[in-house]
Amino acid sequence: MSPYLHHILSPTLLFGALGTIAIFSLVFKENKLFRFFEHVFIGLATGYSVQLNWTDTLRPLWWDPMVHQGQWGQAFILPFCALYYTVYSKRHAWMARLAFGTLFGFVAGTAFQAFAGEYLPQIHASFKPIDVPAPYHMAQISQAVNNLIFIVILLCVSVYFFFAFEQKNPAVQKTALTGRWMLMIAFGATFGATIMTREALLIDRMRYLFLDWLQLDKLMK
Repeated sequence: MSPYLHHILSPTLLFGALGTIAIFSLVFKENKLFRFFEHVFIGLATGYSVQLNWTDTLRPLWWDPMVHQGQWGQAFILPFCALYYTVYSKRHAWMARLAFGTLFGFVAGTAFQAFAGEYLPQIHASFKPIDVPAPYHMAQISQAVNNLIFIVILLCVSVYFFFAFEQKNPAVQKTALTGRWMLMIAFGATFGATIMTREALLIDRMRYLFLDWLQLDKLMK
């Protein structure tokens, strides 16, 4: 067997290439090969997530402190977590509600903390200075103009989302319309970034097929 055939028939490369082609076959129509590799991908992702949860969360934060540092009080976490599985029993399903309620309370508190930590600094940062202190420099003037544009767009978008009263005044209507256009431009930029991300994934897979697997760059030399 030639070195080239030995390379393209390598189990790891061949499996990756077949999986990529099978996933892309959905472009033509749904088929059994796509379904098979879809389930393989989901299974691998699930196994990787379980392993990642153990190595990054459960082992350093629960198992090692309990076993190696003598914090045996954390052993009570295990029976509490086992209450989640009582949801499969009609008689003991009420126990699962205790676990879910506790978890939702922690998640709600964490979500509020994350919301405050993310958006309150953004609100504070939206108050930008538009004055230019002396002596005047082009960089300071440019920054002041940028801040002014930012404030105008912010006010227009805020007026668009203000529904406390009916917008009958022409000035308010035009301001809200301007805010709507600014939103559409922002959404378009976000959508374009999403398309670029998808194209980057496609290019990476094409590179794997043509260069890593088939090695067309070496064959063309």
